[in-house]
Amino acid sequence: MVTGASRGIGAALAVRLAAEGADVAVTARTLRQGNLAGSLERTETLIARHGRRSAVVVADLSDESQRARIVPSAENQLGGPIDILVNNAAMASYAPLRVYPPRRARLHFEVNVLAPMELSQAVVPGMSARGAGWIVNISSGTARPWPGPPFELGVLGTKTAVYGASKAALNRITNALAAELYGTGIRVNTIEPRAAVLSEGAEELIGDQLRPDQIETMDQMVTATLELCDGPVSRTGGEYVSLKLLEDLGIRV
Repeated sequence: MVTGASRGIGAALAVRLAAEGADVAVTARTLRQGNLAGSLERTETLIARHGRRSAVVVADLSDESQRARIVPSAENQLGGPIDILVNNAAMASYAPLRVYPPRRARLHFEVNVLAPMELSQAVVPGMSARGAGWIVNISSGTARPWPGPPFELGVLGTKTAVYGASKAALNRITNALAAELYGTGIRVNTIEPRAAVLSEGAEELIGDQLRPDQIETMDQMVTATLELCDGPVSRTGGEYVSLKLLEDLGIRV
């Protein structure tokens, strides 16, 4: 199951999993295309082209009641339990911290922290019963503090503080869950792009503000993530960076 699969990393990963032989559950807030290119309908079509089945679950991850029905609905449609969960969906809204709206900050933690935690809680019993499972949470380099003073703030500066704080929390619960489940056969990891992956949403946010060396391809990010969807039991509790993981594994993309 891949969340946030209407476009970007989520859609590309869902289709790649299908190409590798998996039936895939996909989720997003809406079924049809809106202002940005891509939709769950499109992802469903691309999965079918690989001869695989899909389960489509439309849900708003900021709503606890909607989150609660995602895994049961996906497993019912697919006719079996979830073996791989990729928590990719995220809210990203940037503004200076001194004027950041508290309500928007709370939404970040609902979508970026509580949703992955609750979806993980929902799939763990089945994974434990089978003695195997993979949970991959998509994180971000913004989770790390800025070095300084003087501070090296990057393109967006402190506007990423709330988003980064939510990703830091995601890293922490990922590590804790990996520790709790160690020895059960369930692997739990985070992965972040080393550089920006210019999905439709990212291009809308940052446009042409990045140099070529600050960008990585969608295929690089997806390939690295896929390695954590089928890794050995020893590969758990890690905070992986996409290009570094590919380099360490000797994979050229």
